[in-house]
Amino acid sequence: MQIRAFIGVPIEPTTAEKISRVVAQLKPRFPKVRWVAQANLHFTVKFLGGIEEAQIRPISETLAEALRPFSCFTLNAKGLGVFPDVRRARILWVGLQGSGLATLAAKVDNLMIPLGFTPEARNFKPHLTVGRWRKLEASRQKLVEELDRWKEFEFGESQVKEVILFQSLLTPEGAIYQPLSVVRLAAS
Repeated sequence: MQIRAFIGVPIEPTTAEKISRVVAQLKPRFPKVRWVAQANLHFTVKFLGGIEEAQIRPISETLAEALRPFSCFTLNAKGLGVFPDVRRARILWVGLQGSGLATLAAKVDNLMIPLGFTPEARNFKPHLTVGRWRKLEASRQKLVEELDRWKEFEFGESQVKEVILFQSLLTPEGAIYQPLSVVRLAAS
């Protein structure tokens, strides 16, 4: 049986709360966006897609062995942006900064290659997805105004202390993320 899985990093509740307060201000302006629940805010290190249950153990063991010596670090959540661009916006995100983010993502990406996962082809752009459009219903001007309004906003910081293999269960009410395994990073 296949399960939908990804490797991610949780965001501290105070930062997630601050993001949710801004999202509450955006909801009336963008009513057709599917907003990510506060409890689901995370940094996706590597999306795995459909995996077999038998793969959980090798993935977990590989992560544990390789990441155990990886030191904890701080990430900062700052500003809003969209993918792919303002004209064709599909994803609304909060930007992430942190000296360990690129290193962690590259290491995890490389660890998954021998287990049969394709390396990431896109340029690394650390972010937290906060909303998704199926079709941009609002005027581009309204979107540009909001992106400009929040581009330098500091949402806060989070300590990256663990990396989690998550199962993503899709329901009509939204995704539910369940940890399958947790790797604690070394204290700095």
